[in-house]
Amino acid sequence: MQELDPLTVAVDAVPATALTQRSDAPVGVFDSGIGGISVLRVLHRWLPHENWVYFADSAHAPYGEKSIEYVIARAQAITAELIAKHGIKALVVACNTATAEAIHILRDQYPDLPIVGIEPGIKPALALSQTRKIGIMATRRTVSSLKFQRLLQSVADQAEFVVRACDGLALAIERQDVASIHSLLTSHTQAMGHFGHHAGEIDTLVLGCTHYPLVSPELKQMIGQGVALVDPGEGIAKQLERLLNKHHLLYRLPHSGLITCQSSAKTAPVEAAMQRWCSSATQPDLSGVAG
Repeated sequence: MQELDPLTVAVDAVPATALTQRSDAPVGVFDSGIGGISVLRVLHRWLPHENWVYFADSAHAPYGEKSIEYVIARAQAITAELIAKHGIKALVVACNTATAEAIHILRDQYPDLPIVGIEPGIKPALALSQTRKIGIMATRRTVSSLKFQRLLQSVADQAEFVVRACDGLALAIERQDVASIHSLLTSHTQAMGHFGHHAGEIDTLVLGCTHYPLVSPELKQMIGQGVALVDPGEGIAKQLERLLNKHHLLYRLPHSGLITCQSSAKTAPVEAAMQRWCSSATQPDLSGVAG
């Protein structure tokens, strides 16, 4: 697949009449790269009959280190692509940065398209924490976004939040660079302080980037198995199911849903990531991978 230029693509080229009303149409899912696989695997497990088109924008990853204008342009270009070429019936923005900066624009542009976004699971973390000290790992773009700051301010009196902009981590995961992942996880978690269940320790950690759940086993080894990790995937699946029901688009016929993958860069890393991080129950048919 030809790489989309975020500065020249005609993002208004897809009219609203192009939106499908077919329940067997696929759901589009996109992220700046392979991180959204952590969301896709939950979606596929939760809604096993649905068909999916996953777009990894790896040529432009990570979004968390790009300008707001760049992220918006990429989100618009990819959404137009998914509608025009795949006839998606709904869209999941499986990226915290793109949700924070672009989802409101996508909803204005396509008011009849069910769109589900993602945001750091701060409210679920509040329900879990006993020490009332909560860690948040996210990209620099996410933690500096107005949406994130407003969300944090709305619950500031309910707990102490330790927010860490994890520079470099999403890119290391995108590249599947094991040594860099280990080094960055170590430095970022150490900078956040002590993890545990005693007073003054972080007992709950919010994973505020979809790349991060992919390395949760390594993360748990560092901070302790007893520290709760908050991954928003299940909440996204519930919201998507609700919206599909509302729009009479839920696919109810019993069959194993298909996953088609596309990338703005080489597809080999996406295939490898699918094989590595999707369980056998959610393993996609990679014969449909397009580059």
